[in-house]
Amino acid sequence: MTETSTTASQSAEPPSSLTPRHVAIIMDGNGRWAAQRGWPRVLGHEHGTDNIRRITYAAGELGIDYLTLWAFSTENWKRPADEVDGIMRILGEAIERETMALHEQGARLCHIGSLDGLAPELRDAVLSAIELTRYNSRLTLTLAFNYGGRQEMLSAIQQMIADGIAADAITEETIDTYLYTKDLPDPDLIIRTSGEHRLSNFLLWQSAYSELYFTPVLWPDFGPDELRQAVEDYGRRERRFGDISSATASLANE
Repeated sequence: MTETSTTASQSAEPPSSLTPRHVAIIMDGNGRWAAQRGWPRVLGHEHGTDNIRRITYAAGELGIDYLTLWAFSTENWKRPADEVDGIMRILGEAIERETMALHEQGARLCHIGSLDGLAPELRDAVLSAIELTRYNSRLTLTLAFNYGGRQEMLSAIQQMIADGIAADAITEETIDTYLYTKDLPDPDLIIRTSGEHRLSNFLLWQSAYSELYFTPVLWPDFGPDELRQAVEDYGRRERRFGDISSATASLANE
C-alpha cells in the first residue's frame, strides 16, 4: 500500500508491460472539496462527475484497458435525501451529455451494482448507453453505481442456491461467473482519493491481489498527472501472488 503526496511525476509514459490492465478508483472527497470552498456538497459531486471525462481520456492515453469508477455505494442511500437526489440528477445529466462522446472515442460503458431503486428514466438511460457502446473496444469504462461488495457476494450466493449448484461443486471460478464483474478481469490497481485508507466494501472478492494506492488528493482535483503517478508507482512494484520475489529466488539459487 502506498500513500503519495500531490506532487505529480513528470517522467515519460510507463512502458506498456508495466501498465495495469485494469484500474479501479474509489472517487472520494467530493463533499469535502465543496466544503473547503463553502459550497453545497452537491456542487462537489458535479465537479467530481466532470472529472470522469478527463480521467477516462487519460486512462486511454496510458494504455489502460479497463477503468472502473465507484460513483455511488449501497450505503450512500443513507445520506440526506437532497444530496441523493442531486447525485441521481447529476448522473442522468452526465449520461445524456457524455455517452456519445465516449462512443465516438471507442469506449465501452458497463455498469456493476443494482439498478433497483433508480428512477425508470435513469435506469433506461444507463441501459441505453450500455447498448450503444457494447461493441467498442478501446477502453471499458465501468461505473459502480448502487454497488456494494457484500451485497454483490450475497446476491451471487443466493443465485447459486437458486440454480441448484451443489456445495462441493462450487469453485472460485464458479463464484466469478456469478459476480457483477464476471466479464471483467480483476483490478490490478485500486486507487482511493481523499486520504482514506480502506476499501469500504469495494470489490471485496476481486481485490484479493490488487495493488492499493492511497492519495490525499480529493477526487475533483485528481487529474491526469496524479493518475500517471499512481500508474508509475504500480510499475515499480513486484506482484508475487503468494510466490517469493525474483530477488529472493535468485539468492536461493546461488
